Amino acid sequence: MSGSKISKKTAYIAILTFGIVSMLGDIVYESGRGIAPNYLMFLGASAFMVGVVSGAGEFLGYGARLISGALSDKSKAYWVFIFVGYGLILSIPLIGLTFSLELVIVLLLLERLGKALRSPSRDTVISIIGKNVGSGKAFGLHEAVDQIGAIIGPLLFAAVLFFTANNYQAAFGILIIPF
Repeated sequence: MSGSKISKKTAYIAILTFGIVSMLGDIVYESGRGIAPNYLMFLGASAFMVGVVSGAGEFLGYGARLISGALSDKSKAYWVFIFVGYGLILSIPLIGLTFSLELVIVLLLLERLGKALRSPSRDTVISIIGKNVGSGKAFGLHEAVDQIGAIIGPLLFAAVLFFTANNYQAAFGILIIPF
């Protein structure tokens, strides 16, 4: 994969495509992460347990990046890490299919693992693609599109909760659409 052989137009299209994929992913996982503490408590978790799960998820999400980044660099299998990482976002809509506290915890942790798998590889590919347009422009454009999802997702989730009288299953279920 060589960024110097990619035209500016192709680079911008690729960066926008990554941004749209990230935006759709953000719609799903930002919604799920925002409501996860409330849903865990709804299922019977204590405040302490919610804190432990949240902390463990963040630790997993950042700690595993050290390993996944090194592995993707060594293997050059960036696309495998990207696809598996984005695929694990499916764990958020799946939360709506269960009332099992333990399974919800596993699904939340899987989503964080997915973030750890996809982020280093995605950023590497964007940096390679973005060589002809400039790294700042490439990452700025990607992040601008990505952040649209971070805003729309929680708003969508809140609207579904509002119009369904706090039906978590419906709210999590609607997230299969952007996934």
